[in-house]
Amino acid sequence: MTPTDGGLMAMIIQFAPIIAIGVMGYFLLVRPQMKQAKAHREMVAGLKRNDTVVLSNGMIGKVTRVENDEAMVEIAQGVNVRVIKAMITQVRDRTGVAANDTKQVTKA
Repeated sequence: MTPTDGGLMAMIIQFAPIIAIGVMGYFLLVRPQMKQAKAHREMVAGLKRNDTVVLSNGMIGKVTRVENDEAMVEIAQGVNVRVIKAMITQVRDRTGVAANDTKQVTKA
């Protein structure tokens, strides 16, 4: 065997940087995106009535009804819009009383 002929070890050393870049790409790009998507799915699945939400277009409203894939959101007093639950980007206040709610809050 000559010094220029490295064999299997030379091939492993040659492909090691490519494999390392692939592993780093997974942990820096793919895995965080999957965690974020899972957290969003759980947030949307846990949506319930009277939650204050932020829609993808920036509107803030109160959830009045939740269905399978859709939710009814009150964006102003007496103005309800039907939105797809996946377009809800943030749940701000879970079961909080909205500012336009006419009911009195009783403290126990």
